[in-house]
Amino acid sequence: MLDTISASPAQSAAQLGWTGVVRFLHLAPRAFLPMRAAETLTLVAGKGIKGDRYMIGKEEGFYSHKPEEGRQVTLFELETLVALKRDAGIELGPEEHRRNVTVEGVPLNHLVGRRLWLGETLLEATRLSVPCRHIEEITGKAIFDPLINRSGLNCKIVQGGIVRVGDTVRNAA
Repeated sequence: MLDTISASPAQSAAQLGWTGVVRFLHLAPRAFLPMRAAETLTLVAGKGIKGDRYMIGKEEGFYSHKPEEGRQVTLFELETLVALKRDAGIELGPEEHRRNVTVEGVPLNHLVGRRLWLGETLLEATRLSVPCRHIEEITGKAIFDPLINRSGLNCKIVQGGIVRVGDTVRNAA
């Protein structure tokens, strides 16, 4: 029998040696308002993204009553947008997936519990960001089912700073 897995999933993720790139940045000023594209985002350690809904004060809407520890910035894969169009015939723009940072070449599903550099900021991946059913209301597209196994990545901001479109995303291990 051929043994194709020689390390645990956590060890494999640590050994990936990948480098990705930031393709799109967005702010969510309020729960149901459209995402706003940005060329740069300012990430504040332990707090969130300057100008984003969770740093502006009291927010109302889905999941606003839940504590946001560990969910200060959310990454999403450009490859998922390509797969949605290819596999489900759904065209979803980077502003519609409701995450702050769209990256390319980053193995998001393998990074939970790991640290990574997003430009000059250091993040710790805390959990996968499974989509909510209300995303269909916001976009007017039937994307919940095709998106459920293609999640984003919620990250705690360990070291803040500026993130720019075109910045590298790299493994901190």
